[in-house]
This record gives sequence, C-alpha cells and structure tokens, in this order.
Amino acid sequence: MSHFDAKSTRRPDPDKVLQDIADYVADFQIDSELALSTARYCLMDTLACGFQALNYPACTKLLGPVVPGATMAGGSRVPGTSYELDPVQGAFNIGAMIRWLDFNDTWLAAEWGHPSDNLGGILAVADYLSRKSLAEGKPPLTVRDVLAGMIKAHEIQGVLALENSFNRVGLDHVLLVRVATTAVVTKMLGGSREQIINAVSNAWIDGGALRTYRHAPNTGSRKSWAAGDATSRGVRHALIAMTGEMGYPSALSAPKWGFFDVLFKGKPFTLPQGFGSYVMENVLFKISFPAEFHSQTAVEAAMTLHSEVKDRLDEIEKVVIETQEPGVRIIDKTGPLDNPADRDHCIQYMTAVPLIFGRLTGADYEDDVAADPRIDALRERMEVRENEGFTRDYYAPDKRYIGNSVQVFYRDGSSSERVAVDFPIGHRKRREEGIPVLVSKFENSVRDRLSAGQFSTLTKLCSDQARLEATPVNEFMALLVQAG
Repeated sequence: MSHFDAKSTRRPDPDKVLQDIADYVADFQIDSELALSTARYCLMDTLACGFQALNYPACTKLLGPVVPGATMAGGSRVPGTSYELDPVQGAFNIGAMIRWLDFNDTWLAAEWGHPSDNLGGILAVADYLSRKSLAEGKPPLTVRDVLAGMIKAHEIQGVLALENSFNRVGLDHVLLVRVATTAVVTKMLGGSREQIINAVSNAWIDGGALRTYRHAPNTGSRKSWAAGDATSRGVRHALIAMTGEMGYPSALSAPKWGFFDVLFKGKPFTLPQGFGSYVMENVLFKISFPAEFHSQTAVEAAMTLHSEVKDRLDEIEKVVIETQEPGVRIIDKTGPLDNPADRDHCIQYMTAVPLIFGRLTGADYEDDVAADPRIDALRERMEVRENEGFTRDYYAPDKRYIGNSVQVFYRDGSSSERVAVDFPIGHRKRREEGIPVLVSKFENSVRDRLSAGQFSTLTKLCSDQARLEATPVNEFMALLVQAG
C-alpha cells in the first residue's frame, strides 16, 4: 500500500495528500467574491453561535485558562468575555463556544462536520499575532486574512470529507478540524511549505477521537467541546512545527504504522477534486434551529404542522418521519434520553418539540422542557424510515439536499398532509431567503452581551464587506469582548 520499501530506512517523499494541502495553503490565492461574501456571513453566524453558548453554565464552566490564573496579557481574547489567553487555550475557548449548541455551519458528504469549528484556532491566532505585531511596530492582520483562512480551512475539511467516511470506521469528524486548523495556522504563523507538511503530518499521527460520545448509550457533552479540543490541538501542532520540529512524510501511507493501515482499513483517501473555494461557496448554514443538520428539514416540516397538531396530540396514532440513510443511522433513537447532547441528536425529539410547542431552541434540550411527558409520549408513536430518494439527493454532488418529510396519522383514520422539505433555509439554493434570517440571528445573539456602542459599530461594520475586510483583527476583536 505504500510507494516505498517497508524494510528500507530511507525517508520517502511526503505523502501526496500532505503536499497537496501544503501547496494549497501556501500558494492558492482567494479571489472568489462569492466565497469571501459567504465567509463574511459565516463569520457572523459562527460568532452568533458562540455568543448564544455563553447563556449555558455547562459551557462557561469550561472557559478561561486551563489552570486558574494562567492568563496572558496581549494574548488571544475570547468573544463575549474578558479573558486573554495563550492562543492554544484561546482556540479551545472559542471553538467550544462555537460548537456548544450544535448551531454552526455544516458540511454533508461521505463524512459530515462543521467547518466553522476551525474559526477557534484561526481567530485566536489572528488576534494574538495582530497584538504582537502592533507591540513590535508592525502591521496587524486584517479580517480579510481571517476570511481567507476560513475559506481554506473549510476547503481542506470539506474536500477531505467528500468521499472519505471516517464515521464508518468509528472516527469522529473533528479530526478533520485538527488537520485543517493545523495547516492554516502554520501558514498564518509564517510557516514554510516544509513546516506546513511537518505540522499536518503530526496532526494525522494523532489519529482520531472515537465517536463514542456521540452515540447511545454514551452520548454526552464532550461532543460540544470536541471541536474546541481539535482546533486548539491544531494550533499546538502549528506552534511545534514553527520551532523546527521534524515531521513524518509517510504518516498516512506507511505500511502497518500509517494512518491508512491503522485506522482506515488500508484504504488511501480519495480526493475527487482539487482545493479551491467550493466548500465555503456551498456550505450549509443552521439558521433557524440548533439541531443536528440531518433533521433540519424535519423540524421545518414539524413547524408547518404545529398549528394543526397542537390541539390534537391525544388523537395521534402515529407520526411517520422519512429521512435520508445518514439520518436513520445517526439520529434515529428510541428509549430514554439522558442529557441535552442526547436530545439534540434524536430526530424524534427534534420533531416532537416543534409539533407540540411550535419552536425548537437550545433551551428545549434542557431537563425542564424534556420533563414534559407529552414529548416522550409522542416519540413513542413515531416511525422513522429511509426514503431512498432523499438519500440519492443527499449524495448527489449537484444537489447535496437534506430531505425529510413528516406526516401525522390520527386514530379516527384521518391524517395530516405529508409535509416534505428537500433542503433547509440554510442551503445555498435558499441563500436569498436565509441571509436576512442569519443577520437577525447574529444581531439577536450579540446585542445583550456588548455595550450599545460596540453593538452599533459591530453591526454596521459587518454589513460592509470592504470595510470589514480592511479592519485590523485587533480592532475587530475589541468590538467583541467585554471591557476588562
């Protein structure tokens, strides 16, 4: 499976995937206006998710320095707080906030994931480098540098996910966050092509987190901070590489000891296309509901049926949910749901709440709402099945739909209409409809955490692509943090 003799001690050339990633990060110029515009909205949406997470003590208890008191004057600032941290821990803080409510962007293919998780490392390092440069009399990075880094991290994670399923070998998608962050941040730090290859090789050698914490009976809150852990690890690998530490050229392909043989059943990766700006241009936004993305259209369908169903809950015989094959495999759950992390990955729960209440918010996964006996009673009457058409459209490269349908059947033999939604409001095909909702999500999320002056300046800045791109990162971050 390797291009070199396993018994030879001669170090081979770096694996092609390592070289392709390094060449892309080092040399590719971002010139797509669509990608840059989408990245601006992605930045706003991702920050909105982080600010919303600050309302949840389960998240905020993990924020701050890893050791009490270990702050860093002039370091990375954490939006919505007064923390100043080293960039590794800053990346963990920002990354954990972003992912906590399962409300940031999504990429669905053979592997799924949330490419904006990489903003934890990118933003933390950009703020640290900008403040350091200013102290040294040098120009800081600009927000355009952040947007370009986001586009490249999205592309690395998303293209690797197109035809390579890590979940089918039990590995969590956050390993792609670690790899993408490592590559982009090493370049941000001034790393050479060789240093990027060295850093990324070490990121692959880390292996991958098990998906244990995402699945019953072990579903738990680690899935909310796993991406923060991954993006911070990427920053650590980048910093190690910048010391001149060596890399491992056949980290992927080495017989017996490489990633492919140890963790990927001996199969090399398939990359159906080169790296460009495709992923950012086509990324899926979770705009309306903090719910696992395979269920987004089921929630929309349930919201449509709420007005009919809310006063007839006791008359329901069954609810039929049709979904894609990944939806059946990942979020079809019966039995007790022990915590919010369990509930926001259960399609029955995420459908029941809007049918009953006409809403689905982060608070609806908490114990007080989950204790309403109507939710579990309705879940017990739900049937989840695969719709092969939804599955085909899910995998079709020119569609990438995430279809679901919901239909309610009553004991008297009548039924609701079958409400089917092929793609959610966050899909590229619904950008015109979705962007105003995304902007409202951003404004509503940050308003109460910032001073009136900060909020006004920030929202005006974010509405102007050219001004935002030209803004120094340190000035942008100052608009996001609480005064010390």
